[in-house]
Parts: sequence; C-alpha cells; structure tokens
Amino acid sequence: MNFVKLAEDRYSLRKFSSRPVEKEKVDLVLRAGQLAPTAANFQPQRILVIESSEALEKLKRCTPCHFNAPMALLVCYDETASAKRNYDNYNTGEADASIVATHLMLQIAELGLGSTWVAHFNPATVRQEFSLPEHYVPVALLPLGYPAEDAAPNEQLHCHRKPIEETVFYNTFS
Repeated sequence: MNFVKLAEDRYSLRKFSSRPVEKEKVDLVLRAGQLAPTAANFQPQRILVIESSEALEKLKRCTPCHFNAPMALLVCYDETASAKRNYDNYNTGEADASIVATHLMLQIAELGLGSTWVAHFNPATVRQEFSLPEHYVPVALLPLGYPAEDAAPNEQLHCHRKPIEETVFYNTFS
C-alpha cells in the first residue's frame, strides 16, 4: 500500500473486536514509534502499553473513550528529556509525542489493526491511575486492536477535507 492510500484508508476506530493483538504486531507498532523523528533526536517519548485487565480497568476510570479496546498505548513525553528552543524556551515534547503517536497510528493501520487518538482524559487522573512520574506529560491515548466486524469510519468526519487551497499557501498568506 502506498503512503497516501494508507493515510486515506486509516480512520478513527471506535468499535473493536475482543481478539487480542499479537506481540509481534505490538512490537512492530512500538518500533515505528521508536523511529519517529523528534527535535534534536532527544527522543523524549515515553509509551505505556496498557494491556492487562487491571490496567484496562484503570483506563476506564481515566476516560469514557476507551471503546472497550483489548489494549491501548499511552503516549507521553518526559519534560526533562525534551528539547527546548533557545529563542523562547518552547518545549518540543508535545510535538515530539504527537509525531510518535502519528507513526504508531499509521503502523497500526498498515497491520490491519485500528486505533483512534483520544485526548479526552484528565491528565491528573491518568498520572494517578498509572503512577506516572511528575515530569511525564500524557499527550494521547491510543485504544488499539482489531476492528469489530461491523466497524466502519464515521462518514461525516472521516471523508471530508477542506480544499487544499484553504490550508496550503505559497510564499505568503492571503
């Protein structure tokens, strides 16, 4: 599958099968995250694999958007390990974690699995439930698994894109 086709076909999966994800596939997904570019190659991403029944119950206390997936990935960044821009001390950690999460999601799709980006969670609850160090900042939850037989993209959200002329500008904004 070519990249644009993969990006077109990938959608936010919100209905999962109970089928467990094979360790080999999880390892490939995590490898894709490891290969993601980060500012100054500092690699501040910290990924928690949530797969035990106990951990999945904790996840349910953190968000209603768990979709009963058989597992999830919590993508964080370590504030002490992320790059800071010299000009204004901008912390690149959130951007780095977002790039990593995108790599994870695209690899998930390429393997025939599904996920969705969940930002609807209380970071304090996530920190408490999963005993995160204070300097770890949670950015995204990715419920992960095989699509249910009747899973389908939300046509109102998935297929609609603004015309490229509204989002891309050459040399100047107009």
